[in-house]
Amino acid sequence: MTLNKAMIIGNAGKDPEIRHLDNGVSVVTLPVATTERYKDKNGETKEQTEWHNVVFWRQLAEFTEKYVRKGSQLFIEGRLRTRNWEDQSGNKKYVTEIVADNIRLLGRRPDNNNGNGNHNIAAHHVAETKPEEIILDEPSPDDDLPF
Repeated sequence: MTLNKAMIIGNAGKDPEIRHLDNGVSVVTLPVATTERYKDKNGETKEQTEWHNVVFWRQLAEFTEKYVRKGSQLFIEGRLRTRNWEDQSGNKKYVTEIVADNIRLLGRRPDNNNGNGNHNIAAHHVAETKPEEIILDEPSPDDDLPF
């Protein structure tokens, strides 16, 4: 048995930019930052930020382009994938990405009012046989669960 599962909660590093491949498939690649806070031996609070490359395909890409903005707090589930290629100079390059299966927007909903209200919208694939199908669920305003 094997398992390839990645789950992160972090913040979008930029606004998503959607691309459409020749066959019409949509894709978004988005940097997402996770930050670990800890105290060093002198008791000073330190931060270490890790950047993750996340790839969204098809309707997840379209959902991400529509709802995610730079700084949005996200919960992402997916799987790790490492790709390699040779650059123009013949050097071998590698990148490890999270290929997203699910995304949930956390935090506050940006709106024209005073910014109140939970922002908790999710999109995810519902079956391996229909990867284009997603579910959008928006909980009631009284729902205070983070995800």
